[in-house]
Order: sequence, then structure tokens, then C-alpha cells
Amino acid sequence: MIGHLRGKPIIAETSNEVIIDVRGVGYSLLCSENTITSINGQASCSVWVYTHVREDNIQLFGFSTMNEKKLFLSLLKVNGVGPKLAIGVLSAMATDEIISLIDNGDVKGLVKLPKVGKKTAEQIILSLKGKLVIDEGSKRYFSTKKDIVSALVNLGFRLADVEFVVDKLSDDTTVQDGVREALASLSQ
Repeated sequence: MIGHLRGKPIIAETSNEVIIDVRGVGYSLLCSENTITSINGQASCSVWVYTHVREDNIQLFGFSTMNEKKLFLSLLKVNGVGPKLAIGVLSAMATDEIISLIDNGDVKGLVKLPKVGKKTAEQIILSLKGKLVIDEGSKRYFSTKKDIVSALVNLGFRLADVEFVVDKLSDDTTVQDGVREALASLSQ
């Protein structure tokens, strides 16, 4: 299995394919738009790889960050989500935004993603809500954000208003400071 490649990126003709030249060998990878954008124009790049093996085909999928790869692998565990659909989802928006949609149970937000219908969105939420594997820094941030939102909604504020205010808080805020700052904003 190939888990990681470092080499020269060559953007291919198709919109989601990148070829990484590693010492004269070109590895063809299917990637999200976010990954392609992050490596485009670089002299050298480092890409995390998932090797998908089927009876008739072996495909490599590339990711510029480990968080993107972890979210991809989590999406593959959902019934009805294959690798191409998962790459399409990752191409539509940033990883943290997708995680936020899932953790908030936002079916309408997920349905806006390419080729994700209502049943698939519900299945993604059912399978992954609260179970996503992300790095410790992001995990702490999303856990804190979730706790702040929960506290403010329990105090009687509307979810949409709370989310709007909480999104503006700094990434390193604590639950207590976040609730205090959000209350000040919501009370005005």
C-alpha cells in the first residue's frame, strides 16, 4: 500500500487528477479541488495517499492534509458512500465546514454538496455525528464550539443567531470565555 508520496506535482487534464512525479515514476491520484489548489504551482509537494483496491481496478486518492484523508476514510465507512462521492464532497468545501455540517446534523447543508441526496445526507449524519477523527487541535476547537453553542441554545437563544456569533470567536477561546463573549454579542 502507498501511504504517502513526495515529488513534483503535474496537474493532469481532468479536473480531479494529479500526477506526482517521484524520481521518474508518475503516480496518478484522484484529489479534491482543495488538494489540487494547495499543490498547484509548487515545485515539490507532499501528499497523503489512500489506495483503493477493487477486483478490476486500483486507484490512488491524494490529500494535502491528514485531516482531509481522515474525513475521507470516515466518509467511506458510511453506507452508500464510495471514494468518488467522498472526493466530490471534499471538493465542495473545506474539511472543517463539512465536519461542522455533520456535527450539527445539517441535512439541508449536506444535500447542497455534489451528488448527496437527502437519504445519503441522513446516513452520513447518523453514521458520523460526534465520531469524526480529526487532529487534536481541530478536535478541541470543534468540541469547544459545540459546547458554546449548546450552552447558549439552552439559555434560550435561537440556533441560527448563536452559530453566527460563535463562528466569529477566535479558534483558541475557552468555553467560559466563548459563552461570555457570545452573550455580550447576543444581548446587544
